[in-house]
Amino acid sequence: MTSEQSKNLWEIDNLPNRLTIFRVFLVPVISLIYLPQVYSLPVSDDFLYISNYVAGFIFMIAAVTDFFDGFFARRRNLVTVFGSFLDPIADKFLVVTSLIILQALGRVHPYIVAILIMREFYITSLRLLASNHQLNVPVGQMGKLKTTVQMMAIPLLLVNDTIEGFSTLLVGSLLIYAASALSLYSALQYSLGLITVIRQNKKGNAENDQTDTATEKESATDS
Repeated sequence: MTSEQSKNLWEIDNLPNRLTIFRVFLVPVISLIYLPQVYSLPVSDDFLYISNYVAGFIFMIAAVTDFFDGFFARRRNLVTVFGSFLDPIADKFLVVTSLIILQALGRVHPYIVAILIMREFYITSLRLLASNHQLNVPVGQMGKLKTTVQMMAIPLLLVNDTIEGFSTLLVGSLLIYAASALSLYSALQYSLGLITVIRQNKKGNAENDQTDTATEKESATDS
């Protein structure tokens, strides 16, 4: 690590972190937009129609900031402890909140929401386990594909409109089902990868113990 990278490590006020914080603030905005629909408040159909598009647009803006905060952090060597902590949390805030709202509106089946949310908790726990024990578990492409498909599905479900025969609800539903299937597959893939790494470490430690025992025996014999 260079001196510049070490200096930036504890920085909070930089462009990537600002984008991440901005994404966090967009989460309650989306929630407030859907309050009239969730609680069946007396508002006009035009308001409901426009609010769906506004929420979908805000979600896409948030998804774009998710790409650019990581891009600028790597490009400008601005990877920080604060950003590494907040970025994944911001993503989960955005996705989980949106999924719960969609489920409350009847646009996503509760089982799909449960699968996607539990998968996030599960993978996060495994990554913490791997990090605490300094295990390097390779991340498969299925996890990234799942995130991409999920980020395409949610704004379509938020919009909930039919545009010249194109049903955003239908396409969004198909994509969110695909995302749930990918989430299960990627969770299994990561779990098997972690088990493989644990077994390799266990085997390596056993071989080291045998080597140390043999060395001690040789030393005792020589003496």
